[in-house]
Amino acid sequence: MVTVPFTAIDHVQLAMPPGGEDTARHFYRDLLGMAEIAKPPELAKRGGCWFESGEVQIHLGVEKDFRPAKKAHPALRCRDYGALLQRLSEAAATVAEVGDIPGVRRCHIYDPFGNRIELIEA
Repeated sequence: MVTVPFTAIDHVQLAMPPGGEDTARHFYRDLLGMAEIAKPPELAKRGGCWFESGEVQIHLGVEKDFRPAKKAHPALRCRDYGALLQRLSEAAATVAEVGDIPGVRRCHIYDPFGNRIELIEA
């Protein structure tokens, strides 16, 4: 029997510039619909914020010399892809649908800090 060493991704860490917590909350909580979760007190001192939706967690950590992840990205499967794209469009977010994988409806969006996120229709 082959044993797989990993069972799931616990979270994805993205970076943000110092002082970007309220901007992150607006995007991840208010626009994407994720719930903010409390950081452990020792980690909260560093700034940043954590969000979850079901089993998906995205942690945003503060980087002094911040540079957005424009290529590397999390890819999130969306329960109601169409409604989320509509909400993003109404908020004037840039949504770039990609049609290069047959049978897969997906797009790329960018958070307010320039980090790339892929959304995939579930």
